[in-house]
Amino acid sequence: MLNKVKLALRIATDDFDTEINDIILAACADLGIVGVEALSTTTDALLTMAIITYCRIHFGQPEDYDRLKKSYDEQKAQLISATGYGLDG
Repeated sequence: MLNKVKLALRIATDDFDTEINDIILAACADLGIVGVEALSTTTDALLTMAIITYCRIHFGQPEDYDRLKKSYDEQKAQLISATGYGLDG
């Protein structure tokens, strides 16, 4: 997941790996709060995209914060209501 997030963030250095890993874990925890089980080792495309979007919101100071936040909130809402992702399993 780290490499996918770094690619999305356009980060080539390893200098921020600890911070990015922490944000990945926070993304998984945020999804977990609403009943969506997401692991930092996921290969599920929808979960991966939600985690990447969360990381783009919380790494640095993105100029498009509001757009990214709205996108993440929509992704999370879709995952909550989708069969196999939300509380209904």
